[in-house]
Amino acid sequence: MSDAYIYDAVRTPRGRGNAKGALNGVTPATLGASVLNALKQRLDLDTSDVDDVVFGCVSPTEEQGGDIGRISVLMSDFDWSVSGIQLHRHCASGLDGCNFAAALVGSGQADFAVGGGVESMSRVPMGAGGSAWIGDPDVAMRTYFAPQGVGADLIATMNGFSRLDVDQYAVESQQLAAEAWQEERFAKSIIPIVDKNGVTVLDKDEHMRPGTTLDVLAKLPSSFAGVGRDVGYDRLSAMRYPGVEAIDHVHTAGNSSGIVDGASAVLFGSLAAGEKIGRKPRARVRAFATTGTDPHIMLTGPTPAAQKALKRAGMTASDIDIFELNEAFASVVLLFMREMGIERDCINVNGGAIALGHPLGATGGMILGTVLDELERRDAETGLINMCVGQGQGIATIIERV
Repeated sequence: MSDAYIYDAVRTPRGRGNAKGALNGVTPATLGASVLNALKQRLDLDTSDVDDVVFGCVSPTEEQGGDIGRISVLMSDFDWSVSGIQLHRHCASGLDGCNFAAALVGSGQADFAVGGGVESMSRVPMGAGGSAWIGDPDVAMRTYFAPQGVGADLIATMNGFSRLDVDQYAVESQQLAAEAWQEERFAKSIIPIVDKNGVTVLDKDEHMRPGTTLDVLAKLPSSFAGVGRDVGYDRLSAMRYPGVEAIDHVHTAGNSSGIVDGASAVLFGSLAAGEKIGRKPRARVRAFATTGTDPHIMLTGPTPAAQKALKRAGMTASDIDIFELNEAFASVVLLFMREMGIERDCINVNGGAIALGHPLGATGGMILGTVLDELERRDAETGLINMCVGQGQGIATIIERV
């Protein structure tokens, strides 16, 4: 095995994932093609040198079905000799796309490969593809199925995170995201989306609410109390975790990840491939890992995945300069910080999905690029990117500047 290097990372702005969102009129194929075209243009890349495009997508059906990775290639200015594939590991799909692309390069099976993902949540709703996990009673009962939000509230309850704790974290996410945009920290990776006439459709993340305060968040109703208490998932949680007398439903629309549209693309290559085209890499992949955890509580995978990746890299948490954990729910990040012994000032330093939104299959590639840009801005060396994952999984990737 040899090293896989990162040559560039781009992403679209995140558009609100509803009919009024700026990207609602943009197809998933166009979003995917846009980030591929950006890589080509920024690097003056002969795309016939790229061996594969590995795009994550969490709802691979309707407009996003039929292998959105290959469709994105065909809709872009990439050479049609470039193959494409779509993969799905719930929220980890985009980061898995990056890890799979890096693995192709590291194993010598590709000179260049693109990882990332696409998700148009306004056009293809979450869960549109169906699932045996939800629809098959035998599967649901065997795994103690419950919605993710109930798992997030269960994490908060079991670890003593109050409504104030999760709301305070959400306010910080909004403040940090607003500060990052004000200081143009995303400018290096963001590519504007334009229509067929060249008119800009969106050039900035539109989910942010920089005026969010604790008082505003305190007025929001719980998002999962109804489904937990009325449908019976709280009772199921009590069966799975007998020590929990009652779940404190602390998560709301204000301290959970936002529904948005977007796409991301990261170019991985070997050192020799970069030398051939006269490009120097920005970073290399040190290690990556996935893990499985209890599917009922579902969202506890980030810590074991991070520990697994750190062990593979021969590192400890103290060796990491910047952590980026997708803000699926505030309690997920609070738990990770506690378990890993991480201070707030080294994780999600530019805000996260609570403020910016979580375009499912695209998010992993987006936050990898965010970490790379931030490492360069700070002249720091190492970053760890990870995510909680549906059905009780975790994923982590460690990168190092070169």
